[in-house]
Amino acid sequence: MKTLTLLRHAKSGWDDAVARDFDRPLNPKGRRAAQTMGRELRRLGLSFDHVVASPAVRVEQTIDGIESGYARALSPAYDRRVYLASAGSLLDVVRETNDECAHLLLIGHNPGLEDLVLLLAPDEPGTLRDDVEEKYPTATLAEMTFAVDRWAEVKERAGTLTRFIRPRDLDPELGPSDD
Repeated sequence: MKTLTLLRHAKSGWDDAVARDFDRPLNPKGRRAAQTMGRELRRLGLSFDHVVASPAVRVEQTIDGIESGYARALSPAYDRRVYLASAGSLLDVVRETNDECAHLLLIGHNPGLEDLVLLLAPDEPGTLRDDVEEKYPTATLAEMTFAVDRWAEVKERAGTLTRFIRPRDLDPELGPSDD
């Protein structure tokens, strides 16, 4: 059994004058959401054998916030391929994971993460997949399990989506707003 957890970076700021999208930082709401999600990871008792993350500034800052709430280090392996990656590219990263790893955490961006969940989860009405199809907000976590022994065996529509946790599920103030 393999478990894949996908975490979208927290809300970034568009007000900062940065030259590249890669350098966009989190805004205050994003920092708060990252810490909230970190506390939820701790409350759920989740642990990860390996963490792969985009090296973008907003992902690094999301990890800082997660670690603060989680009260432990994630020690990610930063992989440039995860930055704004398609579902197919993310699936390549997943399939390349060492099989000693039972629980992989992948931290990155949309639309790639959302598309990856939709690619891997069966299209069955009345499941968590419906929520993913509606919207995969910033700082949201999706967890999937696969009845395989090797990451290379992860196939389309073969995952079980076991969790989909949005920051607003934990704190309504972290939900959509006009800002």
